[in-house]
Amino acid sequence: MRDNRARNVWRRSLAACAIAAALALAGCSGETFQRGYVLPEGALEQIPLGASQEQVLLVLGTPSTVATVSGEAFYYISQKVERKISFMRTSVTDQRVIAVYFDKDRKVQRLAEYGLKDGKVFDFISRTTPTSGNDLSLISSIIHNFEGKGS
Repeated sequence: MRDNRARNVWRRSLAACAIAAALALAGCSGETFQRGYVLPEGALEQIPLGASQEQVLLVLGTPSTVATVSGEAFYYISQKVERKISFMRTSVTDQRVIAVYFDKDRKVQRLAEYGLKDGKVFDFISRTTPTSGNDLSLISSIIHNFEGKGS
């Protein structure tokens, strides 16, 4: 009789542990995070070519970083990351850099939205992959540095 009680206690304890483990794992479902700049809906349409820097700042806000190497540019950087289980590392699922290029009079000369497509930097506005130049290496280094901070 004593063995039966011990077995029942053992089974109940085992069942309680199984239920607790199942509940703990259920709470560990995947999470998605947005890091960096969040582009407001329709914001890029409010910035025509020739717009002033002030207008860009009013519409898009403060840039993530500014470049003044060859001309001037504002960069707005964002990343979407996912974590499958709450205590695991995050993995980048999408990243974007919105670049606003200015001429010498501080008027918008060009807009670009860079991201990763098939492992290469890709301009989603012009639908082209930039081929060369200092700007590409700057965009690449921004994406690489931002990606390194997230892990």
